[in-house]
Amino acid sequence: MSGGIARRRLLAAAALGGGALTAGGWAMAGGSLTPGQPGLLLRSQAALPRPYAVPLPVPPVLAPAHSSATTDAYEIVQQTARLRILPGLETTAWTYGGTFPGPTLVSRSGRRTVVRHRNELPHPTVVHLHGGHTPYGSDGYPTALILPQGGTASHADAMAGMPGMAGAAGSRDEAAVERTYTYPMRQRAATLWYHDHRMGFTGPNVWHGLAGFHLVHDDEEEALPLPRGERDIPLMIADRAFAADGSFRYPSLDPTQHTPGVTDPYMDGVLGDVLLVNGAPWPVLETQRLRYRLRLLNASNARRYRLALDPPPPGGGGLVQIGGDGGLLEKPLAHDALDIAPAGRFDVIVDFSRYRPGTRVRLANRLGSGSTAHVMCFDVSTARPPADDSRIPDRLSAIPAPQPERAAATRTFHFQRQPGSTGWTINGRPYEPGRPLATVRLGTTELWRFVTDFHHPVHLHLNHFQVIARNGRSPGPYDAGWKDTVDLRSAESVEIVTRFTDYPGRFMLHCHNLEHEDMAMMADFVTE
Repeated sequence: MSGGIARRRLLAAAALGGGALTAGGWAMAGGSLTPGQPGLLLRSQAALPRPYAVPLPVPPVLAPAHSSATTDAYEIVQQTARLRILPGLETTAWTYGGTFPGPTLVSRSGRRTVVRHRNELPHPTVVHLHGGHTPYGSDGYPTALILPQGGTASHADAMAGMPGMAGAAGSRDEAAVERTYTYPMRQRAATLWYHDHRMGFTGPNVWHGLAGFHLVHDDEEEALPLPRGERDIPLMIADRAFAADGSFRYPSLDPTQHTPGVTDPYMDGVLGDVLLVNGAPWPVLETQRLRYRLRLLNASNARRYRLALDPPPPGGGGLVQIGGDGGLLEKPLAHDALDIAPAGRFDVIVDFSRYRPGTRVRLANRLGSGSTAHVMCFDVSTARPPADDSRIPDRLSAIPAPQPERAAATRTFHFQRQPGSTGWTINGRPYEPGRPLATVRLGTTELWRFVTDFHHPVHLHLNHFQVIARNGRSPGPYDAGWKDTVDLRSAESVEIVTRFTDYPGRFMLHCHNLEHEDMAMMADFVTE
């Protein structure tokens, strides 16, 4: 469907009193059309705070509970917490360790990380290390539940009413009130994140706070003269909506989490009108006139962003990308703006010495309007800075060229809504645990083609991939380097090449619009 036809249909729906219909990448938001956005705006009932009134918080780094010569071990309690996000109100969040975002974990490439999670929330959870090269047993399969501590629910109770459970890999003995995840970290330095991955309820669980950073370092990255320490800052961007009492608003079909999904108007995705960065609404960071590394993560359920600096620095190219989902690029790429879909990550360098002292630089969202048109701001200090010990090398890393000609198999996956259905499908089938759409041999390279009817950010577990074509042509401006999530707009196709390595088992391919994921747009693949 063309954008013009989609827009006319949406305008007609609005004239008839609609507002739930979305198509072609347009979203109805209170009678207005938002280009480039899937989903429907859920407005806050609480008064919105004025922007740039609170300092940017930086999530604390979690210290290991204990370490050995080969392993760092961590413990995280999943618990409710009363947080002050909006002025004068408290928000009950579901958290890792009592904070939103959760504490940042920092690992070393090649050094094992073990994380034990205990669930003290009122509902089951699953933890997925997004971007982790992880064995099946620790990947966060969506039915491998962590049950509530002290609760009476069994695994069977928690999965009751879920479609397709006859063939589910999850079983009663897979569930526990504690679960230990082992991450060998046989991967390069990268900005990863961890979040809930429970079948049918990832959307509400992440919306209510279950997300945090997990950073991986290695010798190659540390040898580069990039900004570090207090000038290496993770930024988790997430939109949310709030009720009048400060609680999170979310349109669940069943807040008790027995029936998955959202109410029909929001099945294309839930959009909020408050933009949080590291859990704070429209925060401000005072910067020196030096280079900073910003690790950008889109942790929104459905919202896409087009991030740009306002005002741009003289000469443009203010966002210099050095890395993506899977770590360093081969060489830096200068952007005036970055399109970032849910679960996407971009590591960028911003040189604030290009601005006059005292300049307020906004991180704008060119796909937003009103309260969602701005994300945060940077106030450039008037103080004389020290000498900048960083620079951006012309070459960052060596990335092998993809070799599609060596593909052992070519597979096509269609991401679409089944006609007449209220759910989303891959290759015409809603998700059923334990029923793989592909079986691949470890050590082989495959070419996978993703084809969409609507906007879908597609995420592949286990291995990173390289984009080799978009709509039969060259990759797009944001497709460089190793990726684990690729942004597809309506009626697009993307071809990727990946090599499956190390770990046999059952892994996932799914849309990372969390409402689509919860409404069955997932599939298993098996490695052997």
